[in-house]
Amino acid sequence: MGLYRDFCFMETPDGTMKRQVLLFISFLSVTSVLGQVSYSIPEEMAKGSLIGNIAQDLGLDRKRLTSGKARIFTGESAEYIELNRERGVLLIKEKIDREVLCGQTTPCALHFQVILENPMELYTVVVEITDINDNTPVFEKSDMKFKISESAVIGAKFLLERAIDPDVGMNSLQKYFLTKTDHFVLQLKDQPDGEKIVEIVLQKPLDREKEEDVFLVLTAVDGGEPKLSGTAQIHVTVLDVNDNAPVFTKTVYKAAITENAAKGTVITRVIASDADKGLNSKIMYSISNTVADVRDMFEINEINGDLILKSSVDYEKARHYQIHVQASDEGGLTDSCKITVEVKDINDNRPVINIMSQTNVIPEDSNLTTVVTMVNVQDSDSGDNGKVQCTINEHTPFTLKPTSSNFFNLVTDSELDRERASEYNITVTCSDEGVPSLSSSVTLTLQISDVNDNAPVFESSSYEAYIVENNTPGLSIFTVKARDADWNQNARVSYILEDSSVNGVPVSSYVSVSADSGVIHAVRSFDYEQIKDFQFRVKAQDGGSPPLSSNVTVKVLIQDQNDNPPQVLYPVQTGGSLVAEMVPRSADVGYLVTKVVAVDVDSGQNAWLSYKLQKATDRALFEVGLQNGEIRTIRQVTDKDAVKQRLTVIVEDNGQPSRSATVVVNVAVADSFPEVLSEFTDFTHDKEYNDNLTFYLVLALAVVSFLFITCLVVIISVKIYRWRQSRVLYHSNLPVIPYYPPRYSDTLGTGTLQHVYNYEVCRTTDSRKSDCKFGRAGSQNVLIMEPSSTGTMQRMQSEKSILDEPDSPLEVSFPEDTDSLIRYSGFLLHQRELEHFQCFNCIILTSVFSMTIGVFTMCVVILIQHHGQRI
Repeated sequence: MGLYRDFCFMETPDGTMKRQVLLFISFLSVTSVLGQVSYSIPEEMAKGSLIGNIAQDLGLDRKRLTSGKARIFTGESAEYIELNRERGVLLIKEKIDREVLCGQTTPCALHFQVILENPMELYTVVVEITDINDNTPVFEKSDMKFKISESAVIGAKFLLERAIDPDVGMNSLQKYFLTKTDHFVLQLKDQPDGEKIVEIVLQKPLDREKEEDVFLVLTAVDGGEPKLSGTAQIHVTVLDVNDNAPVFTKTVYKAAITENAAKGTVITRVIASDADKGLNSKIMYSISNTVADVRDMFEINEINGDLILKSSVDYEKARHYQIHVQASDEGGLTDSCKITVEVKDINDNRPVINIMSQTNVIPEDSNLTTVVTMVNVQDSDSGDNGKVQCTINEHTPFTLKPTSSNFFNLVTDSELDRERASEYNITVTCSDEGVPSLSSSVTLTLQISDVNDNAPVFESSSYEAYIVENNTPGLSIFTVKARDADWNQNARVSYILEDSSVNGVPVSSYVSVSADSGVIHAVRSFDYEQIKDFQFRVKAQDGGSPPLSSNVTVKVLIQDQNDNPPQVLYPVQTGGSLVAEMVPRSADVGYLVTKVVAVDVDSGQNAWLSYKLQKATDRALFEVGLQNGEIRTIRQVTDKDAVKQRLTVIVEDNGQPSRSATVVVNVAVADSFPEVLSEFTDFTHDKEYNDNLTFYLVLALAVVSFLFITCLVVIISVKIYRWRQSRVLYHSNLPVIPYYPPRYSDTLGTGTLQHVYNYEVCRTTDSRKSDCKFGRAGSQNVLIMEPSSTGTMQRMQSEKSILDEPDSPLEVSFPEDTDSLIRYSGFLLHQRELEHFQCFNCIILTSVFSMTIGVFTMCVVILIQHHGQRI
């Protein structure tokens, strides 16, 4: 579907300028070329002149040109034409000379593209440059000279130099005029290609005697408005008798040459003949009626007529040449022919790759068919030599799709993964179909930006770390390492210790993890005998948004250290007894005396125990098993062997350094127990033991004596103090507040107490200064106060029974009159003295008894220990 528009504009009243605008818009789903517009402008327009409103012609908003960064692309067009984005128009950038730009080629047009981005759009623009009559016809030689024999026959032709007019069409050369003369007439001869050969024809014989030189003026006129013209002088010299002119065998010669032909190549040969003889038949060949650039490229051999290539030709600049050759004899007679040279194309131009728009960075989560780069390819050759195919290197997630003639889009055709490839060097190679094929390439560098799509991955699925017990807190145990395939912040890994517990204790009290380095540190010192291993989980988290993480299990194994010495389980070594084993005198060699049993709480080789005999009364009699600790005889026991044998066995572990323990084994060589007892009794009464025993006995006696004397002094002092206090109170005249024994009352009402008051007293068991609570009367254990001694004894007995019941409520009865209270107070003071005396006696007896028991117990213990050592 398309739309065609035609506009005509009149620029000035005295000159016309016709502008044709062709707008062709096609909407195709597979191409990026969205429209094509054509303009027609005359050459030599002033700088800044308006070509056309491209925004309006393409149906675009002028804001779209600005936002899409519209620009002109391709070749020489950018030198002559510019795009004004704000106005949406095309303007003349530099004055255009059609003759310089295209020469004689018609039509003359500028082809370029207008590119917009975001989204990418492409429009093709063709600006045709029309010719104006701005060039005057010019003769290459302003003075043409001819030598014509006077015997020249009527009708003889003489070729004139053609005028050259670079303009084309109606503005090119149209007519020739010759000044009026009786001898010559101007004749124009049309060629098959449309060109005209200018000749003067003799219409009246020449008479050298009358007119030796003839001067004529040739005028060339073009068809422009206004018409322009150019002139050349013709000088004819009349010669004597040469009545035959050279004649070419062909009017037009055709030749072909490849554009890579070497200089000096003979293209063709022209042949002319002259019927005259002698010097008048000698022919000279020359190139005439040709533009200057043709003379620079070709030359002709004056003698034999060979057309020789003077400089290299280029098919892309000119595809054919027309060369006019003149043959002249010595008499001045001439003939002319034309050589048409066709230039054949060869594949000598590589494709030119132009990057029209390019994206340097693309995210790895881009959609398929995302346009990355727009490429234009041009090849100046023709035919198959100019047909171009483009490819990219394999094994890339991109493809090159053609959009229109010589335009390609580089798009994504599979998913991108920055972790697999963060950068692509895409080589675009374009080759033509010539033989041999020529190609060119360009490398595009495309960066893949990162997206956080990879979680950190630990180097191992689980870790085992080892640490020797008794380590220093803060010691580095192990390092976990996780790697993130992403980049920059997305690959920054932090390590976090996950919450868990070990034997009910948070794992954070055992170890800590460095967030940046993943180094695991011990928080405490470990003891292999308490915990042998534990495990926890470490999380690695990246710095992406949102962050991704992974976990790994770390198992810490505590390695044993030889920090515990062996412990001897048997024989048991006590402080005051001796281990004794009896060996009969009839024991054979290898007799098992006893076995030393020891253990080591360490593990591994640190717990491997070996037993050695360190010291012995008779080393020749006993030996100790290195591995099992068995003590055996190594020879027959004899009567000469001492009864008392003392063996010191050392138990060593296999640690580095090793630890050891010693045990003393006493062996009795005897057949009966009494013999053993008598020997070991003497043995235990050695001087060293007696000295130690005496020291301990003296020390114990001194301590007990000191404690006894101290207690006695304290008790006597307290007794004296209380006695003095009671005497002072008794002899004073002050009223005395009586202290009544518990449950003391005159229940019968017959004594000095006229009324009975019952009170309930609560007190502690260890103090007589208790708080009193007055309450109801008691009915049991109530004492009747009598002035006689019998009443006093009854009260004391009753009081003793009440003291035996410390938790019972206390009932006290008080007399109402003052005299009775005073009498009772004196009685009570006397009673307290008696109680203190009894208490003092009890304390003295208790102390003496305790000291006796202590001394007796110490003696028994010493005797038991002494007896055990003998056994």
